[in-house]
Amino acid sequence: MFGVVPKTIWNKTNPADANNLIEMAARCLLIEDGKKLILIDTGMGEKQSDKFFGYYSLWGNDILEKSLAKHGFHPRDITDVFLTHLHFDHCGGAIRRISEETYAPFFENARFWSNENHWKWATEPNSREKASFLKENIFPIEQSGQLHFVQYEKSSVFTHIPELGFDLFFADGHTEKQMIPVISYREKKIAFSADLLPTAGHVPLPYVMGYDTRPLLTMEEKKQFLNLAVEQNLLLFLEHDPYHEIITLQHTEKGVRLKEVLRSDEVF
Repeated sequence: MFGVVPKTIWNKTNPADANNLIEMAARCLLIEDGKKLILIDTGMGEKQSDKFFGYYSLWGNDILEKSLAKHGFHPRDITDVFLTHLHFDHCGGAIRRISEETYAPFFENARFWSNENHWKWATEPNSREKASFLKENIFPIEQSGQLHFVQYEKSSVFTHIPELGFDLFFADGHTEKQMIPVISYREKKIAFSADLLPTAGHVPLPYVMGYDTRPLLTMEEKKQFLNLAVEQNLLLFLEHDPYHEIITLQHTEKGVRLKEVLRSDEVF
């Protein structure tokens, strides 16, 4: 999770267990906007084998359906599912298993959003990422007729998506055309940081994941994103940090660093 950074350093912020594993979350974001109910990312889901899940030492009792029910919603209420990218821990919960070889979207009434570049990247995977792009998570979306693509604009830092009502920051270092949503909410801007900034421990610029296909590009994109976060006072919603839900950043002599840690109930 920290690439070339020595464990003696990153272990201070993200301590590892005896198996060298760190605790991580798969936090999703639900946006209620008029008649739209938009879900950003879906976690791993529950359909993979016990052997598959055994690789990741799952912990905690939260599942997506239970979390939705806690707020009075059902999967059929979701109008849009926005997938930052198609790695299994971000889109696995979008699809359910019906029988041994049959799969269908878990959100039967939703439009599913990706982009053409990333879709092609995921459906014709390179050897490095092949294990992260599971066909049972991806092809049922297209087969259902519920797949939609957002358009990528090269001319600006943020691309506005009118169908969803928020902006996107595109990043290619982790995987081709990962999408970082930036949502306006009550005079605040909230950026769903996905795998561009997985945890608060990843704020320092060199802390780049070994999973990234283009780590030097990640550093360039991350530098731009972190500076934008400070300049625009963005609230960064952390998908993978189990203990820091939302953070803000500040400029320091050492570069951009953590400023404030917030709970979601303090913001929403």
